[in-house]
Amino acid sequence: MKETIVVLVIVDLIIALLIYFLGAEHWLINSQVAFISSSLVMLGSMKSYKNMVKQRLAGVTSVSTYNERDTIDKLEDPYDLFDDEPKKEEEEEKTLQEIVKEERANLKKNRRSILQATKDAKASFSFYRLGAYALLVFGFFYLNSNHFLKLMPYLFFLTLPMFVIVVILMKQSDEN
Repeated sequence: MKETIVVLVIVDLIIALLIYFLGAEHWLINSQVAFISSSLVMLGSMKSYKNMVKQRLAGVTSVSTYNERDTIDKLEDPYDLFDDEPKKEEEEEKTLQEIVKEERANLKKNRRSILQATKDAKASFSFYRLGAYALLVFGFFYLNSNHFLKLMPYLFFLTLPMFVIVVILMKQSDEN
């Protein structure tokens, strides 16, 4: 995380100096508001997900005892049709009514409670992410209300931190 922050600051300084020497005042304001707010959104997201994973792993004693399907798997395959382990198929034929009853029972069993939904939504509603998104929205409205907003540089510098962070993460994964 520290390396990511350092690289983002260096990239931002290079951008700011380059635009300053080119003399484009509106581009400089747009670039700084977009780059800083987008960087904070990305860093806030990374921090909140890191905290969520740490808390979730703290509750797990070992990997072998953690058999619960993760949320993404439940969303992609709610009926557990594409399980890696083949299930024992029953040889007797069931009537349509029995199959419907079993499926209804499975649906009731797989319903998520409010507690489970809030547990998964913790990262979405973390202070880091909400504050960063608020800064992003206020920065946009500030630029728009003062007639400084130029969409092309704003959108370009809004997406630039994402690419910088992806390159950093790819470099870190290659080192590991």
